[in-house]
Amino acid sequence: MALLEVRDLSVTYSPRDADTVRAVDGVSFEVHDGEFVGLLGESGCGKSTLGNAVLRLLDKPAAITGGTITFDGKDITSTSEDDLRSLRWVDLSTVFQSSMNSLNPVITIRSQFADTFEAHDNDVDVDDRAGELLEMVSLDRSVLGRFPHELSGGMKQRVALALALALEPRFVLLDEPTTGLDVVVQRDILDRLRVLQARLGFAVLFISHDLGTVMELADRVMVMYAGELVEDQPAAEMVTRHLHPYSAGLLGSYADPRDEIVEVEFIPGRPPDLSQSHAGCLFQPRCPVAVDRCRTVHPDLLPAGRGQVRCLLVEESVGDRAVLDKAAALRHRDQVFAAGPSALADADPVLVVEGISKIYRTRRGLTTTVTTAVDDVSFALRPGQVTALVGQSGSGKTTIARMLTGVERPTAGSIRFKDAPVDHLRRRALRKYRRHVQLVFQDPFSALNPTRTVAYALSRPLRNHLGLSGAEARARAGELLETVGLSPAAQYLDKLPHQLSGGQRQRVVIARALAPEPEVVIADEPISMLDVSIRAEIIALLDALVRDRGIAMLYITHDLLSARLLADEVMVLNEGVMVERGPTLQVIGEAKDPYTRKLLAAIPRPGASGTPVVARGDTEMGAESA
Repeated sequence: MALLEVRDLSVTYSPRDADTVRAVDGVSFEVHDGEFVGLLGESGCGKSTLGNAVLRLLDKPAAITGGTITFDGKDITSTSEDDLRSLRWVDLSTVFQSSMNSLNPVITIRSQFADTFEAHDNDVDVDDRAGELLEMVSLDRSVLGRFPHELSGGMKQRVALALALALEPRFVLLDEPTTGLDVVVQRDILDRLRVLQARLGFAVLFISHDLGTVMELADRVMVMYAGELVEDQPAAEMVTRHLHPYSAGLLGSYADPRDEIVEVEFIPGRPPDLSQSHAGCLFQPRCPVAVDRCRTVHPDLLPAGRGQVRCLLVEESVGDRAVLDKAAALRHRDQVFAAGPSALADADPVLVVEGISKIYRTRRGLTTTVTTAVDDVSFALRPGQVTALVGQSGSGKTTIARMLTGVERPTAGSIRFKDAPVDHLRRRALRKYRRHVQLVFQDPFSALNPTRTVAYALSRPLRNHLGLSGAEARARAGELLETVGLSPAAQYLDKLPHQLSGGQRQRVVIARALAPEPEVVIADEPISMLDVSIRAEIIALLDALVRDRGIAMLYITHDLLSARLLADEVMVLNEGVMVERGPTLQVIGEAKDPYTRKLLAAIPRPGASGTPVVARGDTEMGAESA
């Protein structure tokens, strides 16, 4: 008997001021004791809604409208809140997507463990049991006395994992547990999770759009699209013999940056509007092998290979792989982005950084703590060239960006724009400089004012820096939208940010950075919040803008795949010190510094065999938490 059995589950959202959305539609699956199941799909496909439904954590206007959820033989679809309370954390547990928001910010970590034990009448010594749990996730017992804001992102996520395991549950749901974390911290947390799962025997449902991680860790992988399961296969089969064209598109969006030839593809189009009814296969408008029948007949989830797939063509060919070979042949080359050979530009640098350092002094009572965030870093940015700055969270990357934009001033060293010093500019001179050096922010959700339209967001820099009138600014805003691929522009100018997808919002943020016609663009983790299926689109866009407009770009990232695809030169930063620098192929293909090799070793390798690499960084417990 399965530990968790979901049958024909449907969930709808029925807001008062909008159409009803069928977010989960007739989903069925099982999870067995000790099994590690991955759930993949783009944002908005229904993954998190499905997970919340399984745990009965849905809030209005969401509601389960069909199907059953059975846990350990007991139907919990309509179980009372009191009964659910006895199951949660004890048998069913979860690690939420954002560790920053899942911990209470005003009480210590010890108090959060104490609350969990007390809520379930668990009579244990809090210090002993909580300390044991923290050590289990590679944290020191001293963390018990800290508040969440005193911990790094990776440390908070490990605390959330320890809390989820506190009462030894049989099933743990992980909803994007490593989103926003750098590759080394992510590797540490997930390897620790796999070890704990093998030791304690709990089952896992791992929800993510991080394809590489899911494919490496999971025993079985389910793929979700537009509220439906479209494929369910053993992980080994999914790597080598995936059958659904959507699965093929997701796998095509991932590559290993260490490979000699690196290509990634993006899936054209956007998922369907689930508030509307649709005939036929929901994926057919984006599918390269769709035929007329796909537009009128809705496929069932049927056995194929060692699992199940929802595709008419695969059904008719009895799981024949030829359908995917045909799909690959039909894909357009403009849907594929390939890493070109690195060739450093010969042009004179537009921005030169020499020996900059940044030291922070923090006073607590009579004690002063000195933290060196950046230590003697030098580099130059040239027109038409992308320089990637790579390192873990807390390594000093964003501090460098803040100094280049004038938000912070270097403690030592100099920054020159076209041979003119800029590190001490103030007011009007600083504003004039910022017209030439623009920033693309990491999070497109918070980078735009939610109460203002796209036209307003783009018009502000045009009016402030270029002095355009209202009508001129609006016309130019439309041109910028066309430049970043949002066409026709008239459809987007008057929309609010919440009416755009994540990829569309990021394109608007890029358009805003381009508005004052800058010569330097600093892109701070511009794709980390996006689905894998549209990351290649944004990388291709950034590459075209740099090459066509002669922009000098500093690309800040902890994602070595995107650095490999986009950058001409890579600089590796560790605890504020530049430990390696050179052409991209040289740094990634022939890494010399141990820290660079550790970053490369932490990259997921779907289908690879061998012992997991536990690469715990000193940064995690050091500078970042200081």
